[in-house]
Amino acid sequence: MPTARRYLITGRVQGVGFRFFVHDAAVREGINGWVRNLPTGHVEVSAEGEPEAVARFERQLRQGPPAARVDRVDTVEESHPLHHSGFSIR
Repeated sequence: MPTARRYLITGRVQGVGFRFFVHDAAVREGINGWVRNLPTGHVEVSAEGEPEAVARFERQLRQGPPAARVDRVDTVEESHPLHHSGFSIR
């Protein structure tokens, strides 16, 4: 059964290629969903996939690309499947 999660990433995560890093990680792991910048300076991610793939994806979110600094990752489990198709940058 797929796992669905929403992430809010805090730190130096805008203007450093973070969304593209997330997109590439999602594609590698077979994750469906999206990533977007928020006006607050945070990055929001909606992700759905097999539990092991989501766990690997989350570890990559916590690391980020070389130019980023991830201070915090808040995670919310979604109670129902999100039914995303593919992964997009919004």
